[in-house]
Amino acid sequence: MAISKELLEMLVCPLCKATLELKPDSSGLKCAQCHRVYPIHDDIPVMLIEEAHIEE
Repeated sequence: MAISKELLEMLVCPLCKATLELKPDSSGLKCAQCHRVYPIHDDIPVMLIEEAHIEE
Protein backbone atom coordinates (compact mmCIF):
# COMPACT_ATOMS: atom_id res chain seq x y z
CA MET A 1 0.00 0.00 0.00
CA ALA A 2 1.41 3.36 -1.02
CA ILE A 3 1.10 6.66 0.80
CA SER A 4 -2.15 8.34 -0.18
CA LYS A 5 -2.13 11.60 -2.07
CA GLU A 6 -4.20 13.20 0.72
CA LEU A 7 -1.60 12.28 3.36
CA LEU A 8 1.26 13.49 1.19
CA GLU A 9 -0.47 16.86 0.75
CA MET A 10 -0.73 17.28 4.55
CA LEU A 11 2.84 16.35 5.45
CA VAL A 12 5.63 18.94 5.54
CA CYS A 13 9.27 18.77 6.55
CA PRO A 14 9.49 18.96 10.37
CA LEU A 15 12.63 21.10 10.11
CA CYS A 16 11.89 23.75 7.49
CA LYS A 17 8.14 23.22 6.84
CA ALA A 18 8.62 22.86 3.06
CA THR A 19 6.68 20.42 0.90
CA LEU A 20 7.68 16.78 0.61
CA GLU A 21 7.86 14.64 -2.51
CA LEU A 22 7.69 10.86 -2.66
CA LYS A 23 10.94 9.41 -4.00
CA PRO A 24 10.52 7.47 -7.28
CA ASP A 25 11.37 4.18 -5.54
CA SER A 26 8.91 4.97 -2.68
CA SER A 27 11.66 4.53 -0.09
CA GLY A 28 11.19 7.95 1.48
CA LEU A 29 9.83 11.47 1.39
CA LYS A 30 12.25 14.14 0.19
CA CYS A 31 12.06 17.77 1.26
CA ALA A 32 12.07 20.19 -1.66
CA GLN A 33 14.00 22.82 0.32
CA CYS A 34 16.54 21.19 2.68
CA HIS A 35 16.84 17.89 0.73
CA ARG A 36 16.34 15.70 3.80
CA VAL A 37 14.86 12.28 3.05
CA TYR A 38 12.52 10.86 5.67
CA PRO A 39 12.34 7.06 5.42
CA ILE A 40 9.16 5.05 4.97
CA HIS A 41 8.91 1.81 6.97
CA ASP A 42 5.94 -0.53 6.47
CA ASP A 43 4.07 2.23 4.59
CA ILE A 44 4.51 4.64 7.52
CA PRO A 45 6.65 7.78 7.05
CA VAL A 46 9.16 8.32 9.86
CA MET A 47 9.04 12.09 10.30
CA LEU A 48 11.86 12.41 12.83
CA ILE A 49 14.68 14.81 11.93
CA GLU A 50 17.28 12.50 13.48
CA GLU A 51 16.11 9.63 11.24
CA ALA A 52 16.44 11.64 8.01
CA HIS A 53 19.48 11.86 5.79
CA ILE A 54 20.45 14.62 3.35
CA GLU A 55 20.41 13.74 -0.32
CA GLU A 56 21.27 16.12 -3.14
